[in-house]
Amino acid sequence: MVHITEDLIRRRAEHNDCEIFSLEEVSLHQQDIERIEHIDRWCRDLKILYLQNNLIPRIENVGRLKNLEYLNLALNNIEAIENLEGCESLQKLDLTVNFVGRLSSVESLRHNVHLTELFLVGNPCTEFQGYRQYVVAALPQLKWLDGTEISRSERIRASQGLEEVRILVGEQEEEYLRRRVQEKEESERKAAGGEKQNRERKAGFDGCWYTDISNTTPGLEENQENQKNQENQENQENQENQENQENQENQENQDLEENVENPKIDEEEQEREFWETPCPFTPESRLETHRHLEQKRKEKEKKTEKKLKAARTLVTSDGRVLNVNEPKLDFCLTEDDETNMIILDLAVFRHLDTSLIDVDVQPTYVRVAVKGKAQGEIRVTKIVQRPSRNCGNRHCSSPQDNKRNKNDIPERLEVDPSKRTSVDIANIVQRRSTKEGPLEVNRTTPPEADLFSEGFIDDPDVPPLI
Repeated sequence: MVHITEDLIRRRAEHNDCEIFSLEEVSLHQQDIERIEHIDRWCRDLKILYLQNNLIPRIENVGRLKNLEYLNLALNNIEAIENLEGCESLQKLDLTVNFVGRLSSVESLRHNVHLTELFLVGNPCTEFQGYRQYVVAALPQLKWLDGTEISRSERIRASQGLEEVRILVGEQEEEYLRRRVQEKEESERKAAGGEKQNRERKAGFDGCWYTDISNTTPGLEENQENQKNQENQENQENQENQENQENQENQENQDLEENVENPKIDEEEQEREFWETPCPFTPESRLETHRHLEQKRKEKEKKTEKKLKAARTLVTSDGRVLNVNEPKLDFCLTEDDETNMIILDLAVFRHLDTSLIDVDVQPTYVRVAVKGKAQGEIRVTKIVQRPSRNCGNRHCSSPQDNKRNKNDIPERLEVDPSKRTSVDIANIVQRRSTKEGPLEVNRTTPPEADLFSEGFIDDPDVPPLI
């Protein structure tokens, strides 16, 4: 059973910043609601309320909504119009495809003086003779009934024969109510019949009656003979019963094997029988259909639900790291003594995004998580030189690595450290010897002849130019 909760209304009030106290319109359709509650206390300013396609059997808890103008209760299980007198501003009421059979209950809407539109299409009361005439005469404020405008002449004719139509409608209503009582009793018997099917008990453990022969009188020949004859007869009967029981068990085993082999066929037959069996259109049958669909939905969810795997233990309680290769990826681990490097070559999936790889390097282990699956601890067990392109002396996780061809190994670009293309700043200026001192710059001065042009005479009386 789905209840109207504050969280449900807030989720439906996104257009009002999730505020419910000032909410003027809310839609609660197709929520499998079975009762109207709390709305008249939480949403006092409500003007439009959508409650169609639910399982509501009764109109209640809406009398405090003084500003309510439109109420939609189509496709529910309502059987009578009631508890709407307090909705003073109600202008439109939609009760399409319900189970309103008490047509006289429409007279409770006389107090709703602003009511102009009423929809009762698909209700049992619409099949009553004189239905439209009765509703038009009983509600003089109506302007539209079932989507058809009420003319002035139609209203006059309806008011003239109201008493006769009221008597006719009352008789049909009583007949309908008697039929509804029978339908409810039949529905209760049908619901209780399934519970009583497996309650029958047999006389004995195998369904047979046996005679107690332990109380026979000793010393009488006749009694002894009768006792022997009775024992023989009982033994024969027991043998026959055992044979019948064995045959019955064999037959049951065969039936069970057939059922195990064809479970889907039985489910399909039951499903087809449920939908093809004719039944009256009543609130009870609608609830039964809803429960059947809900049960099928839950069974489907259980079948498709995946069991959560237990988290793998990577580190024990004493701090020891376990070696785990959950994704079962091939890897090779080498250690180069010359360059003082440990190289881990892990074969991941092709076109795998680097954001899905998480690497955690620790002093004693390396943890690689690929798409959430842990590679675990990887240790070096032997110090070797960096090998060539073949697997060589590398420690591989897969025994098939030694059988791989060179074509199967991915090619990678490598750069020789001796052939560096970057500029070595320390060797920009070449020195003659490492024992030399600081660098000296040899600045040669030009000869004096080059400082003066031809024909220049040095006059001692003229001060030098600074």
